[in-house]
Amino acid sequence: MIGANHTVGMLTQNDTFFDYLLPEHLIAQEPAAERDGSRLLVVDRTTGDLQHRKFRDLPDLLSPGDLVVLNNTRVVPARLMGHREKTGGKWEGLFLRQTTEGLWELLAQTRGSPEIGETIVLDPGPLKLTLRGRSDGHWLAEPSLPGLAVQLLGQAGHIPLPPYIRKGKESEADRERYQTVFAERDGSIAAPTAGLHFTPGLLEELALRGIATSRVTLHVGLGTFAPIKTADPTQHSMHAEWGEVSADTVSAIQKCRANGSRVFAIGTTATRALESAAAEGKLAPWQGETRIFIYPPYRFRAIDGLVTNFHLPRTTLLMLVSAFAGSDLVRRVYEEAIHHEYRFFSYGDAMLIR
Repeated sequence: MIGANHTVGMLTQNDTFFDYLLPEHLIAQEPAAERDGSRLLVVDRTTGDLQHRKFRDLPDLLSPGDLVVLNNTRVVPARLMGHREKTGGKWEGLFLRQTTEGLWELLAQTRGSPEIGETIVLDPGPLKLTLRGRSDGHWLAEPSLPGLAVQLLGQAGHIPLPPYIRKGKESEADRERYQTVFAERDGSIAAPTAGLHFTPGLLEELALRGIATSRVTLHVGLGTFAPIKTADPTQHSMHAEWGEVSADTVSAIQKCRANGSRVFAIGTTATRALESAAAEGKLAPWQGETRIFIYPPYRFRAIDGLVTNFHLPRTTLLMLVSAFAGSDLVRRVYEEAIHHEYRFFSYGDAMLIR
């Protein structure tokens, strides 16, 4: 229930921390002036102690020998705008993925009811999309030009800001700030937001302190941010997302654990990639699609700590954090964050749970 102007203490009392009320002015509309200048709420799972720090303090809060695992996915310009060639009506879509047949799977909205065979003209041209069918409630469309979707989106697409940021209206700065500095592999339709706080200087400082970094990939899709609509949250059906955990990353984690040090996942997407790789009980190299849904109770096999932003109510992200830190503690953390007016969601502040 975002937008209701309620105060601290109005969080719902569920077994799983799942829903809460947030003053609308705490939804960050712009990133912090400096990436690592965001606030960081440090959470001790053992004692329940909370500290208010800055994100650039992260190297001081970890120990030599610890391992930081980053999601190196890159956001593609997946937001599409155009019009229906038949009626001239405004059309807007979100690219989800390219099928093996070369069709684009899309979320789309427009006035009226488009028909199979209709053509969508994208702005700016010359790319057009012909509607060929539907799958799981999504449109399947054939692009008028050959080539990989990533290349075509670079010409026709826009940054897919979530609707709670300026109603999805991008600025020139978003092309740089809604992307991590370590992004390498194209494929996400939303940023792995915990990684947005890192700078090259902060990564260098971690290395100087003897804190290693490794990479995983999870291409953020509907599985990460689709809201839960089922009455029983645990019955929510996850959309598949593609990910990879390399042998090098598995080796780095095993070495870290053997030395008695800790593995910190940067974000819920990195966490889901790692836990997918450990789904059989032991961490192993992995590549493929995952529908992993983490909620209490859950035994984490791959991580010892988590850096994450503050998430929307009624989301799988909030349930994952609740599973890691415990519902009562996470409820108290969110109350603290609201009381001290932390900035929430994609461009907001972060927490370190250790």
